[in-house]
Amino acid sequence: MEQNEDSSGAPPPSAARTNVVEAAVAVLTLAVGIVVMVASRRLGAGWTSDGPGSGYFPFYIGLIVAVSSTAILVQALVGKHRNTGSFVDTQQLKRVMSVLLPAVAYVLLVRFLGLYVASTIYIALFMVILGHYRWTRAIAAAVIINAVLYLMFEVWFKVPLYPGTLEPLRLLLSGR
Repeated sequence: MEQNEDSSGAPPPSAARTNVVEAAVAVLTLAVGIVVMVASRRLGAGWTSDGPGSGYFPFYIGLIVAVSSTAILVQALVGKHRNTGSFVDTQQLKRVMSVLLPAVAYVLLVRFLGLYVASTIYIALFMVILGHYRWTRAIAAAVIINAVLYLMFEVWFKVPLYPGTLEPLRLLLSGR
């Protein structure tokens, strides 16, 4: 089992306390609850001659979410039993970010380069940087995987996947 300690035997410093993370999530869910309540009021959250308006039930769901989130926020910030222990240490956060940040970049690349080109780049870089594979093997695997996906979706199933705003594959496949 892997230890989260440095060479001196001390645990790595905490990147975030549990109650701070709980408070941040409570604020986000409180915002969602308020948005649902406001939107439901616009739809008609009251009782009509036909029964409940179209926003009646969503309004009360939003209210339950908002009240619950407020209770969690208060508990996380000033509660007597709040958990001030470490939620995540710096090593764990670095590992999570080493996967999350490339995934966010991939989603942005899909927008411009399309699914196939962005996926080829993502797979190759992931294999090289995190998997420590050689460039030749990573590029070969990424190209083969996406060529098979292209054949499967575009040719066999006749389901085009997002080409991206720049449509880089159009240059390669313009003779089609």
